[in-house]
Amino acid sequence: MTNHRAGVPAPLLMPGPSARWVEVRQAMAWHGHAVVHAYTEQWQDAVMAEPELRQVLGTRDWQRLSSLERTRTRERFAASRLLVRYAAGAALQVPPEAVELGYKPGGRPYLRGCDQIDVSISHTRDLIVVGLSRRGRIGVDTELADRKVRYQDMRRLLCTPAERSWLDRLPARKQEKQLLRLWTLKEAYTKALGQGMRFGFTEFGFAEFGSGPGTDLHTPDGSAAGFGEWTFGTYALKRGYLVSVACHDAGHQAVPDTAVSTMLDGGFLAEVVNLLRAGAG
Repeated sequence: MTNHRAGVPAPLLMPGPSARWVEVRQAMAWHGHAVVHAYTEQWQDAVMAEPELRQVLGTRDWQRLSSLERTRTRERFAASRLLVRYAAGAALQVPPEAVELGYKPGGRPYLRGCDQIDVSISHTRDLIVVGLSRRGRIGVDTELADRKVRYQDMRRLLCTPAERSWLDRLPARKQEKQLLRLWTLKEAYTKALGQGMRFGFTEFGFAEFGSGPGTDLHTPDGSAAGFGEWTFGTYALKRGYLVSVACHDAGHQAVPDTAVSTMLDGGFLAEVVNLLRAGAG
């Protein structure tokens, strides 16, 4: 079920603060985006390290963490925000504590002072996935690969007429697998658009898996809906997870250097540096 279409590299495993973060910067330089993943327990030491955790999370996320009651929920939230900050810090060549997250209406995160990089987060159980892009919008979604999704129950809610046409011909087990792939792709695409479930999943579709070199966006009747500005990928990860990625190329001249001095607003950067110095004092 893995789609290795050019321009959509597989998610990088980042098992803690000491991971090879240079790979994130390389992916951003070569592909224009990077997708990383980790499992909650791999970040356990960093989650339990106070006051370092508070410094990296920043005021808003620390307050949100403090309001969470369930231990497992707290750990997953802290690990996901650490993963975002370390990944973004690697792309920008700054310490993770210099990365400040903001949240748009609906909860979508963004990097304050650095709108050129788009961010997407998804998690299921102990898996956390983070996508970063400097070329346009990005969306990621994950599900358990063995999640049972009855095709007959969900076909009219999730599938276009063209998708139902080829899914109807498959055995039941393959129908469920392909339906789950389509579901995660559609979640990733609508997340990239900032629409989520507000965008009906029967209003757009994807090609039959294996029918071509990659996954392309289609209209409900199966016609091509794009001209290469979107690329998609679906990946099977260890521990039985499925991850789908949707990447948009806005068509503008991408900045190959994502260093903080290039990407961040100068005034904002100076403010961050001053705050860090004040905190160290």
